[in-house]
Amino acid sequence: MDKQGFRVMLEGRNVPAEKMDSALALAERFEQFAGQAGRFSADSAWAFSKKLIDEGRNTKENFTTLARYGLFIKNNSVFVAFLELLDGGEAQENLYKRVAERFGESLRDEVFAGVGVAPYGTPTPEKPKYMHPVIERLQQAVGEEACRDLLSESLRDLPDEYYVKEREIYQSGKDVDEYISRKKQKFVEQLETCQREGRLFFAQEVTDEVLDFVRHDPEIGGGVRVENIVYETKIPYMTKDFLAESDPALKRYFYCHCPWAREALKSGGKLAPIFCNCSAGFHKKPWEAALGQRIKVDVLESVLQGDSRCRFAIHLPD
Repeated sequence: MDKQGFRVMLEGRNVPAEKMDSALALAERFEQFAGQAGRFSADSAWAFSKKLIDEGRNTKENFTTLARYGLFIKNNSVFVAFLELLDGGEAQENLYKRVAERFGESLRDEVFAGVGVAPYGTPTPEKPKYMHPVIERLQQAVGEEACRDLLSESLRDLPDEYYVKEREIYQSGKDVDEYISRKKQKFVEQLETCQREGRLFFAQEVTDEVLDFVRHDPEIGGGVRVENIVYETKIPYMTKDFLAESDPALKRYFYCHCPWAREALKSGGKLAPIFCNCSAGFHKKPWEAALGQRIKVDVLESVLQGDSRCRFAIHLPD
């Protein structure tokens, strides 16, 4: 292991000096683990995660270190595997808290009975079995509308400071249409930068085909306004694979961003489509920050309910 090289990378990420040795030791331990497993892969990353869970070391800090190590060794499979553990890893714990806050601890205990909260860092293939029974019971207990309202606030941690620039972009323009145009331009520029620098956009490679696909779909990264509704379509999670795949089921799998749902599409497992309102909440957040007020977002299409894409209707205030 190139300890000095990884140390330099971590220093560039402002990792405190007092945490450096433990971070290097963790990366070295994973390297040895993956070597014994035969290769650096998503499977070896997820198997190592389960060891950290058993040891009580399944922290955000540790998974961040391992994701960075995947980047350092230029292994996208390892990087994406650990990134998926971080991305939305807080969702079920937040659901546990919010069900109690809104409907009471008794109902929370009822819908989580026999399931509990998935440990932080639970491998992606195992996540649907934790989420599906809870969402199904919650929908039956409180009704579709109340369940949808809770999920539409998003189960992600989305601090307001993440979206300060959305307000600035909106206020610097003349109207909503200009804001949409700037959002699209900024999104395409971000993808172009990733391609030019050879970096992943979140978890996916940006190719010429990916850029063309995004540029020619006005709803991706920007939106199309019709009166007081803006229609937004999500970029596929793995656009390159999505475009190359012909099997409808696998295309939906490559499209889905949610680590709590995606493997259900591949394995034939279950997760109630109402869960996609969590994604609607994710799309709602920047708009609420831009407009400075609460709005409503509806799920129009989702791959979890058998559609070919995930599409949302953002309702603007009058």
